[in-house]
Amino acid sequence: MRNRLQFVAVVATLGLVAIPLPTEAAERVSLTNGYELLCNHHEQVGSLIRLYLGSSDSSSYIDRSPEDIAKIETIPDPPPSSSAAAPGNNAKLSPADLHEMLAEAGQQHNLDADLLASVVKAESNGDAHAVSRAGARGLMQLMPKTAAEQGVDDSFSPDENVRGGSAYLNDLLVKYHDNISLALAAYNAGPAAVDKYHGIPPYHETRTYIARVIHEFNRRVLAREALARQSGISSPGFEASPTR
Repeated sequence: MRNRLQFVAVVATLGLVAIPLPTEAAERVSLTNGYELLCNHHEQVGSLIRLYLGSSDSSSYIDRSPEDIAKIETIPDPPPSSSAAAPGNNAKLSPADLHEMLAEAGQQHNLDADLLASVVKAESNGDAHAVSRAGARGLMQLMPKTAAEQGVDDSFSPDENVRGGSAYLNDLLVKYHDNISLALAAYNAGPAAVDKYHGIPPYHETRTYIARVIHEFNRRVLAREALARQSGISSPGFEASPTR
């Protein structure tokens, strides 16, 4: 079954350009027209500012006039979460185990496993014992109330956490008609905030979170497509998810 979300072009709501985003910290370029771009890095080339879109492909870039750019700032890596011991579940989770869990959860909800992996990376960086300052727990950082609503008894159990977090993300995608930006905003800030502002809340943390997840998701999909081409394996083309 084809995943309903495979590649995300975010243009209108966040003002982010849909590009192959880099693995490391990106730069946010604020334009004088009010829009923003994400790039890997930039440099002065003659009278123009060259914005490189890929981490290793120097041929992928756009040139803008300095007058078009209001500021350029680095999107920092998220601070490490504090950790708590997972009761009765101290075995280290291997990347292969996590991949299998995400693939199974993705298949269950018709979601791309790379999208789920991108959420895990942004939420906990793969730390099954992570606890946020607000009390969110585990790989997909479930709040106790959300965990209870999803039938998760132990948020520190990787398989339970992934199952609950994937189900919750799927619920949000259904609620917002597969608008991934709104679903991620609700995952980060809560559906009440999205509904209050009739869109993505004006919170810097939430907007950076959405950019980081989509950044990682697009990178993973593009890398997967490149590997498929090198292997001579045919794979589905990209599909842009609608945004508001």
